[in-house]
Amino acid sequence: QVKLVESGGGLVQPGGSQRISCAVSGSAFSTYAVGWYRQAPGKQRELVAAITSIGSPNYADSVRGRFTISRDNAKNTVYLQMDSLKPEDTAVYYCNADRALVKVVTGAFEAWGRGTQVTVSS
Repeated sequence: QVKLVESGGGLVQPGGSQRISCAVSGSAFSTYAVGWYRQAPGKQRELVAAITSIGSPNYADSVRGRFTISRDNAKNTVYLQMDSLKPEDTAVYYCNADRALVKVVTGAFEAWGRGTQVTVSS
């Protein structure tokens, strides 16, 4: 089982960039798929991007071409580089991980961390 901590959020202007991080503790991190999710006020949590254990990325249509997910297995960390940010990207961003990719894609987790707030506003 792994424990995850999100960091790096903040206030950014429209069109700007931000990189958020997901630090993962626990053994065999390299065998886990990891997903980034977000939840805006009044909306359900949604999958933004996921990366498989071998580094293959997948993105939601709303962020494809603007966001990049990557992982550094030596640092037990997954990153989400967010470019060309829009006000509608404002949300609390969460990460989660599992060896089963289907669980990461569906987001069917019982436990979530605190997340990191990203606010896109002028």
